[in-house]
Amino acid sequence: GAGLVMREFVFKAWNSVMNAKHNPLRHIPDENVRHLVMQVLAWMWCIMFSVYLGSIWVFGITAVAHLLIIAAIVITVSTFEVAKRKPDSFVKK
Repeated sequence: GAGLVMREFVFKAWNSVMNAKHNPLRHIPDENVRHLVMQVLAWMWCIMFSVYLGSIWVFGITAVAHLLIIAAIVITVSTFEVAKRKPDSFVKK
């Protein structure tokens, strides 16, 4: 149904940007370098948004907001994966 289509869209959109195994950074052979580049890009976006709004306070807020949003997405995707691979783990035995 529509929920499945939306979930698949979110998953693919997330991977196309945030997963270095799926985005163009996958061409960098060293996984540690890929991770470093992803970290630099994330911080760059926090800094640029802060510069745009003209406040160092915004940097702190956006850095925390990014961390919380990304954590929420990771938890959601992880929960979906556990539900798909080990659905019994949600049931008390």
